[in-house]
Amino acid sequence: MFFKFLATCNPGLEEIAIKEVEELIKVKANFFHPGAIIFDSEEKAIFKLNYLSQSLHRIILLFHFSEFNDLNDIYSKVVNLDLTDFIHFNQSFAIRAERFGKHNFTSIDVARVVGQAIIDNYLKTKNYKLKVNLDNPDIEIRCEVRNSLFWIGIDTTGESLHKRWYRIIGHKAPLKSTIAYSMVRLSKWNINESLCDPMCGVGTIPIEAAIWANNIPIGKYRKFNFEKFNFINKEDYKNFIEKYQCKNENLQITGIDISIRSINGAKKNAEKAGVQINFINGDSTKIPLDYDHIVTDLPYGIRTKRKNLKELYENFFNNVYKYNWKSLVVITARPELIPSIEPTKVLNVEYGDINAKIFIFLN
Repeated sequence: MFFKFLATCNPGLEEIAIKEVEELIKVKANFFHPGAIIFDSEEKAIFKLNYLSQSLHRIILLFHFSEFNDLNDIYSKVVNLDLTDFIHFNQSFAIRAERFGKHNFTSIDVARVVGQAIIDNYLKTKNYKLKVNLDNPDIEIRCEVRNSLFWIGIDTTGESLHKRWYRIIGHKAPLKSTIAYSMVRLSKWNINESLCDPMCGVGTIPIEAAIWANNIPIGKYRKFNFEKFNFINKEDYKNFIEKYQCKNENLQITGIDISIRSINGAKKNAEKAGVQINFINGDSTKIPLDYDHIVTDLPYGIRTKRKNLKELYENFFNNVYKYNWKSLVVITARPELIPSIEPTKVLNVEYGDINAKIFIFLN
């Protein structure tokens, strides 16, 4: 059976999400709206993308999307959707709604209207009233109002995929794992080349690179929403994970940080992830940076209140430009501190409440 899917990702990094989907399940994906891509695929995409994707946050079975006028219009659209094949009569459900743009209603209003429409449809078609469980539902339905666009679907994922099992040691200003992975892919690094994060913190960028290179499944230690679904073949998923094979590549990945505490945390995170990385306690403005690819999260001075950022940026770029690397990829929320060097590409990325930019320099 073929389904239409919507997958969420970091706004601004849809191109990496599209590329990864096409690599993993061999179908064409397209931009849908900021932070979301859309594609058609077989049921096995539910297993593969949830288990393996490093760029996606949620994989949603998309039932409907269209322009709308008001809440009554949303109700009319949803009440005419037949979801009886997807929600069993003895299963509970919950609505998770989000709203973007200016409207005369809230996301809570959207959730209320959509939930009532689903209950009314089930009453009409099955003569049975579905149970609502907001805390631990069997079926989690997600819907979104974005300006004049409305979409609705079933969340196959559950907890966002960006939350990794290996992050046992945190950081005051952590880089989201899906952004870290995307930056590695933007660098065009391949496993036969060297890669360095000279301000690695607790190791997210090097670890994400090693996980990708070794085909380590992100979903290995997870429970997913789709495991509660009655309409998919659970044996197919069981067979998929039993047959899945990781690699054991000999990688040239280095993480450097001036904080020995961060380096010790990075080592623990890498050990938990099951990857081998060379971590060094050192100053990125002085230590040799003779690597093929350099990927790093520059400090913003927002969460850590770090001082002398202008001097730090100048000294770092002076150091990094001494070496003949193939790519340099950096993310920052302080783009004004980047020296006046023409980048190959700049991407605007939404990172929670921070608007950041990724600068890509290619030699």
